[in-house]
Amino acid sequence: MTRPLTVVSLLPELLDTNGDASNARVLAQRARWAGHGASVVPVTAGEALPAAVDAVVLGSGVDADFEAARGALLPLAETLREWVSAGVPVLAVGTGWELLSWGVELADGHVIEGLGVIPGRAVRSPARLTGDLVVSSRFGRLIGFENHARYYVGAEGSPLGRTVSGTGNGSGIEGVIVGSVIGTHMHGPVLARNPALGDHILTVALGRDGRSYARGGRSAEVDEIAKAARNQIAVRLGLATE
Repeated sequence: MTRPLTVVSLLPELLDTNGDASNARVLAQRARWAGHGASVVPVTAGEALPAAVDAVVLGSGVDADFEAARGALLPLAETLREWVSAGVPVLAVGTGWELLSWGVELADGHVIEGLGVIPGRAVRSPARLTGDLVVSSRFGRLIGFENHARYYVGAEGSPLGRTVSGTGNGSGIEGVIVGSVIGTHMHGPVLARNPALGDHILTVALGRDGRSYARGGRSAEVDEIAKAARNQIAVRLGLATE
């Protein structure tokens, strides 16, 4: 029997302020609709990791929890690097993404050292950045909601895409792709709003052991709802619909 897909949600008790831990549920459900067994394994602070991991999700938290989240992730840093080296797809949103970087500058000027899994660092922006974020990417047009107080610098050569509307990293680009890691400011959750990105992650996850991914029929129905939601935002922003 084929082993079910295991999607790990890291620290959902600390990194789910915007519901971004639900990206793990999106991946698991789309895998099931495609005919693959799948489960979500929440890993809270101090818990052991499952023996087999096919995809990893980190959500976003509040700055008040930064130290606690970093402390909980630090013992897992080497394992995260091993996963990334092995090609395990990792989706990190907001502060979860920032914690994987070289470092994070907080509002009071204090800098928290990141885990150093991916290049770049988060630096203070003059004001909090909120609103709809539209990005042109190789996965098509991505739409989410940004709510952050930092730019991301040092990874300009490997963005998720270019900003069409909104701020993103602060330099005309949004997010980062480094190997199997995808970092983004997009809340939503981003995979519910942009299923093509989720399908890419599933293709990578299943392909690591020779399995293929094809979107299931139920996914096609749900994707029309996501498309309608994206188009509604596009119309509001004066952009062309899909």
